[in-house]
Amino acid sequence: MPSYERLDDLLDPVSTVLLTVECQQGVVGPDSALPELARAARSSGALHNVARLVAAAHETGVQVIHAVAERRPDGRGASRNARLFRAAERLPVQQLSGSTAVRVAPPIEVAEEDFVVRRLHGLSPVHGTGVDALLRNLGCRTLVVTGVSANVAVPNAVFDAVNLGYTAVVPSDAVAGVPAEYTRAMLRNTLALVATVATTDEVIGCLGRAHARRRAGLRPA
Repeated sequence: MPSYERLDDLLDPVSTVLLTVECQQGVVGPDSALPELARAARSSGALHNVARLVAAAHETGVQVIHAVAERRPDGRGASRNARLFRAAERLPVQQLSGSTAVRVAPPIEVAEEDFVVRRLHGLSPVHGTGVDALLRNLGCRTLVVTGVSANVAVPNAVFDAVNLGYTAVVPSDAVAGVPAEYTRAMLRNTLALVATVATTDEVIGCLGRAHARRRAGLRPA
């Protein structure tokens, strides 16, 4: 069962936005700069579940935002104030703007109505990226956070969403990090305290029921 709040009270397709975090080819694809993380995202089924959630969002009218991390070839504007950033500069695969590495990875499908928000700096897919303004203009109340990694970007997105006044939902089987036991610990001991943790099936089921009620002219449950 979902922790914290009932999903049916949260997942109205009109006021829900689905966020995919760094589900790009240079991170979770076959030629990833972070092969251990890419293996975790694929072998756990997390990437497949992100694709399922995106497809369900498209079917039910939920807005999708894809958050992509990239850098300019000259590195201008990139953060260098943490060990993670300096290590990324030395990786054999670079997340260069305009390259294949920063394209959203299969099996996730990007629809014409989706937003792709690209950031050149920092750790958060939300703070300082324009995502907050988009969410407010879209009338978002609930942000469903998926993707990688449970080590850094996913908790950043959840904390920022909560601090900005949104309700966060995290499908536990649609996020990944390394090692796998750390992802489970992060979900159980941290994210469950500030977000509603559910499964992909539970989120898809709630969105489908809410969409069906709306099409039938019924009020949300």
